Amino acid sequence: MDRIGKIVFYEDKNFQGRFFECSSDCPELSSHFSRCNSIRVESGNWVLYERPNYLGSQYVLTRGEYPDYQRWMGYNDSIRSCRMIRNTSALFRIRLYERPDFGGQMMEFNEDHPNLPERWRHHEVHSCNVMDGAWVFYEHPNFRGHQYLLERGEYRRYTEWNAMHPNVGSIRRVQDF
Repeated sequence: MDRIGKIVFYEDKNFQGRFFECSSDCPELSSHFSRCNSIRVESGNWVLYERPNYLGSQYVLTRGEYPDYQRWMGYNDSIRSCRMIRNTSALFRIRLYERPDFGGQMMEFNEDHPNLPERWRHHEVHSCNVMDGAWVFYEHPNFRGHQYLLERGEYRRYTEWNAMHPNVGSIRRVQDF
C-alpha cells in the first residue's frame, strides 16, 4: 500500500509568499518556485534535494513546520527536487562496518545515536547494511552537518549513499509520527 504524503513549499520565511503543494515525487521543482524559505510537512516523510533529479545536499523532513531553511539544517534556500520516503517501518536495524564491502568490525544498531563515536570506536563508516527501516546518517554528532538518507539495502561503499567521505557522527531512524 502506497502512503499519501503532502508537503507545502513557501518562497518566503514563516510560510509567506508564493507556495506549492506537492503530494508525489518531483524531480524538478524550479518551475513551481524560485527559492524555498519555509516548509510545512503535513503528512509523510520526505527527502529534499538541493539540485534537480535528486542530486546535491539532502534534507530529511518529518511531519512538522519549518519556518526558515535553517530549521531543516539547510545551507541555502535552494530546493530543486523532492521525494517521499516509503521505506519507513516499525522495526529498525542497521549494521555498520569499518571497511568497504562489509569488512572489518561490525556493529548493529536499532536506536538513534546522537554521538556515534561514543559507541562506535571508529570515526568512519565505510559500508553498511540497512536491514529494517530507513535511516539518516549525519556528518557530525548531535544530528548536524550533511544528511544522507539510507533506505533498506546494502551499501558497499560510502559513495553509494552519496557521501564525499566516510565520516558519520550520528544516526537517526526515520519514523512515522
